[in-house]
Amino acid sequence: MKTYLAIDIGASSGRHIAGWMEDGRLQTDEVYRFPNAVTPAEGHLTWDIDALLFHVKQGIAAAKEKYPEIESLSIDTWGVDYVLLRGNQEIRPCYAYRDSRTEAVIPQVHESMPFSELYRRTGIQFQPFNTVYQLYADKLSGRLEGATDFLMMPEYLMYKLCGVKSHEYTNATTGGMINAGTGTYDPEIIRALGLPPHLFGELQQPGSVIGEYDGIKLMLCATHDTASAVEGIPMEEDAPYISSGTWSLLGVKTKKPITDEASELANWSNEGGVGYTRYQKNIMGMWLVNRLREELCADKPWDEIIDEARLSRFEETVDAGAAAFLAPESMKAAFDAALPVKPKAAGDYFRCAYRSLALSYMNAVQELQHNTKQHYDKLFIVGGGAKNTFLNDLTEKATGKTVIALPIEATAIGNLTVQIKNSKEDDN
Repeated sequence: MKTYLAIDIGASSGRHIAGWMEDGRLQTDEVYRFPNAVTPAEGHLTWDIDALLFHVKQGIAAAKEKYPEIESLSIDTWGVDYVLLRGNQEIRPCYAYRDSRTEAVIPQVHESMPFSELYRRTGIQFQPFNTVYQLYADKLSGRLEGATDFLMMPEYLMYKLCGVKSHEYTNATTGGMINAGTGTYDPEIIRALGLPPHLFGELQQPGSVIGEYDGIKLMLCATHDTASAVEGIPMEEDAPYISSGTWSLLGVKTKKPITDEASELANWSNEGGVGYTRYQKNIMGMWLVNRLREELCADKPWDEIIDEARLSRFEETVDAGAAAFLAPESMKAAFDAALPVKPKAAGDYFRCAYRSLALSYMNAVQELQHNTKQHYDKLFIVGGGAKNTFLNDLTEKATGKTVIALPIEATAIGNLTVQIKNSKEDDN
């Protein structure tokens, strides 16, 4: 029995999931789970890459102990973040996308290349944390001096396992520098911003074997976690999806990028998929309720929180995508400041958050149908948010779509699916 290992790392936790085919069906087993979180350091928000690598290796050891013959493994993470290297030495710290360091440089980037031109070339929505802005901040601070490599987070972790520096396509597209037409780094963007061209290596597709660790092949999956999640959704038609985690990624598969003015104005992205484009939009997700829980009722089980939200009659909503909710010191205070009527109980805050998310999904679905000139009847939801029946009910009511909630590890399943498919191709 061939066994494969998916290492799926999100902004709040990581997991190692073994998978194998049995009677034509994919079977999975979570063998290791670990925490992850943004780490404050010297006034900035950073990632503890040493802790991440430690847990990656610990999880692989745990998987091998249970499944000694692992055919291959791959790692996926969130997008846009990266590690800079001088040779084999990391340029520290490793900044997290929620850090505010890009705010001052965004206007300067747009002076060098207006956002309308960036969008025409890349089709990537504006987000203040896009890789293109992070790298420009690095340039101005001198962090790029002497830098020999820049590796997106999963490629960095795999490099630390096998010594090979790779650049995977789907994750690279999240940063705002990949030309939507050619599928390669856009040299005009790199030139206009004065970034070192040698940092931007040739892109590799999911399924590429890049090395070996402890007798296990390292294969690139779709290393952007949402790209893997889309691969893991068992849908027969190309219906809209929400990959619901810290962020809610709402989109649909398209054959070609859509980079028209309507898409730019509505801030839609054209990110890489496995043989298709993911026309999608980043929407605020479980970050809202996770932070509220930390402040209001850290020890209360989620089922009790959801029941209280159902029972609440608080009807006010907020703009869930407002900048005030991106990285506030207090999420409760951010809600209080945005609401004309203050919630009186914890359930009121959570009801407000869930209703606000459902409304943001409704707006995004309407934009999606307008921009693609398609009508959709179904909406698939995967990821942690798919387990929330209250939010699913609100979403179905708000969007008018049949919500198909699949509380599965879609990202890990997509990671494994790419490995299994390409392993079979290697055998033929």
